[in-house]
Amino acid sequence: MADRFAPGSRVVTYLHDPAHHTRLPRYARGKRGVVIEPEGPAELADISAQGRADVPVEQVYAVRFQARDLWGEGDHHVVLDLWESYLEEDRGDER
Repeated sequence: MADRFAPGSRVVTYLHDPAHHTRLPRYARGKRGVVIEPEGPAELADISAQGRADVPVEQVYAVRFQARDLWGEGDHHVVLDLWESYLEEDRGDER
């Protein structure tokens, strides 16, 4: 499985509100972060939680976010493990 994002890649999480379970926290949706490292492939929890048999396997990445970008304050960072389908390349203000 080839990694779509290399360490240091700037990414943006998808801004979506699915009707089903997702492991992308609401506070991190539509936010910019930086990939720290790939963590290896894993079954996509969103599909697995639905009890379906067709669960895709995706790369999971450790992604660092600045706390102030998530909550408006704080001088620390937060690291989340996120599936590849939650991420897109950060193209700056092109969005």
